[in-house]
Amino acid sequence: MSAPRLTARFWVEAYLARLRQAEIPAFVTAKGDATAGAVVVKLNTLDGRAAAFQRSYDREGARIWAPLAEGAEAEVDAALERQRRFDPDLWVIEVEDRSGRHLLDQPGLAD
Repeated sequence: MSAPRLTARFWVEAYLARLRQAEIPAFVTAKGDATAGAVVVKLNTLDGRAAAFQRSYDREGARIWAPLAEGAEAEVDAALERQRRFDPDLWVIEVEDRSGRHLLDQPGLAD
């Protein structure tokens, strides 16, 4: 039996709380479906570059955060806009950290 899935809104709120604890600024720039919306995290390193990550699965079926786009911030923003046109239920969280911290590699955040 698989573990119950968290709602998108609950996961987003928990992620934002974890970022606040680490003193990493983050903002919801697009709200998606509260229950089942997909989540994309944009990492803005405040130097004109950015990366976007989406939840996916590895070859063994484990949930991971996979790169969606990386490069100039304007290019990443354009990729996110295309994703939002394709999926209006998509959540977008923007994390701002010069060191490139996003905490997505910490236990519990792939769920």
